[in-house]
Amino acid sequence: MISGRQIYKAYGTVQVLKGVNIDINKGEVVSIVGPSGSGKSTLLHILGTLDKPDAGSVTMNNIAISSLTGKQLAAFRNRNIGFVFQFHHLLPEFSALENVCIPAWLAGRRKKEVTERARELLAVLGVDHRLDNKPNELSGGEQQRVAVARALINQPQIVFADEPTGNLDTANARELHDLFFSLRERFLQTFLIVTHNEELAAISDRTLHMKDGLIV
Repeated sequence: MISGRQIYKAYGTVQVLKGVNIDINKGEVVSIVGPSGSGKSTLLHILGTLDKPDAGSVTMNNIAISSLTGKQLAAFRNRNIGFVFQFHHLLPEFSALENVCIPAWLAGRRKKEVTERARELLAVLGVDHRLDNKPNELSGGEQQRVAVARALINQPQIVFADEPTGNLDTANARELHDLFFSLRERFLQTFLIVTHNEELAAISDRTLHMKDGLIV
């Protein structure tokens, strides 16, 4: 579903990615592990269209996404890609329900349809009792579940997760791991996860190891 070929990226004189090749299949849960500075997050951001490679190509379902620009790229990202980060990035002035709805509203979808979908997702994720609460009224685990619901609202082809359990305690981290796999079973959702969490990496379908800017 996603293919990256000969991806290079440098910041100044530091070569972060040195010709990475990667393929991700639909319905897979794939983890990328490796030491800090190995290029994991940079690769994730390039595959997720948040950054551009200096050289190389990225395709998703045979669409050359590395060549998209501007509004075309933003629209593609909004429709096809979901993101979950270590810091949930929920907007503090909006309720949990509103935070989940925002990407779909930006896509121009009907408000009633979006609200119903958001309620369903929050129920699946076990936080439907928190619909009207703002982020500062939620626990860390609840905030991350709302962020996962937001990532899923537009039924993306893939969810990119960058250290999604980095701010969670052991119990909440394990629950989030289980959640990814239940979402895969329920929605055939694809996940690419950058993580230092060995437990999550161990239960993934595949684990890719990065070192010095390459998958080794």
